[in-house]
Amino acid sequence: QVQLVESGGGLVQPGGSLTLSCAASGFSFSSRAMSWHRQAPGKDRELVATVSTTGSSTTYAPFVKGRFTISRDNAKNTVYLQMNRLVPEDTAVYYCRELGFGYWGQGTQVTVSS
Repeated sequence: QVQLVESGGGLVQPGGSLTLSCAASGFSFSSRAMSWHRQAPGKDRELVATVSTTGSSTTYAPFVKGRFTISRDNAKNTVYLQMNRLVPEDTAVYYCRELGFGYWGQGTQVTVSS
């Protein structure tokens, strides 16, 4: 069955960095665009970034402002989200999503706090 397993979340100080990973299985990973989303407490889930099947095309939400980078390794069936210059407003559960059928992972918590 389809599985998307996020990892790499945790507690980080403002200005710090984290790299999230999403390991995919159960579908043809290299033929599906992927995305990262996030949901802060009391807020709707929002799109953070997308990456095309080959990784050659990416899009970002305006609030990323050049701080985040989405990438993928099709040999490892994994999509990444490199997050730099984190601020408290980035605190949320981060989810990866397969953009063909819309499968979601279970999420990984990112907390930015001093």
